[in-house]
Amino acid sequence: MNADPVGPAGLLAAWEAGQTARHGSERALLLHRAARPDSSGDALLSMPVGAREADLLALRRALFGDRMQVLVECAACGEAMEFELDAGGLTQRPGQPAGPLRVEADGWVVEFRLPTVADIEAAARSALDAADARRRLVARCTVSAERAGEQVSADRLADLPEAVQRRLAEAAEQADPAAEVTLNVACPECGEATPAELDIASYLWTELDAWARDLLLDVHLLASAYGWSEPEILALSPLRRRYYLELCADA
Repeated sequence: MNADPVGPAGLLAAWEAGQTARHGSERALLLHRAARPDSSGDALLSMPVGAREADLLALRRALFGDRMQVLVECAACGEAMEFELDAGGLTQRPGQPAGPLRVEADGWVVEFRLPTVADIEAAARSALDAADARRRLVARCTVSAERAGEQVSADRLADLPEAVQRRLAEAAEQADPAAEVTLNVACPECGEATPAELDIASYLWTELDAWARDLLLDVHLLASAYGWSEPEILALSPLRRRYYLELCADA
């Protein structure tokens, strides 16, 4: 992140706004704004997905540290598996390609750009299903397409063979690996591996929700004991807040 994340008051404001959010993408944008308070909404939406994920991981580290507790259900036997993940190893930001990516397969030559956050959201909103969303995303991100040497318009990209679509997905993943973090977790009971995608926006929102509710309780207790306002209490460091709470408990 180029800017420092917002402080407690800003995080509480983001949490409050997220209580009325109808979609996870809205909460993800609120978190991204908290990670980059100096960036406009348009700038955040125009970032590649991997850059957004890296920012959210960096925000998570700044707020809650490197260790993440992850719970996954084994796809083979249903065993609940809990393990600890090091967020520090997931925040490397790869360099972005200087120009369009290029894929040649099955007589097709396709040049495309990396999907942005806005591309993903637009494709998901208008799609009928996952396959339709993928087709719409390809159409949005394609710069040019040729088939057997002839130009193909965007409205005909639904004709792309599955093999070409797979090549496009592979090229995008190689260029922007942080866009989707998949963990392969071996089950201690049956030994089978379960792939699990890390949804950092949902994970971080769950943590922020618990943090906000705990902080509001602290504000209530300190305001009741000392008559301080919420801004005055939030301006205290976590260490000093905890010390005053201990004094309240001993009184």
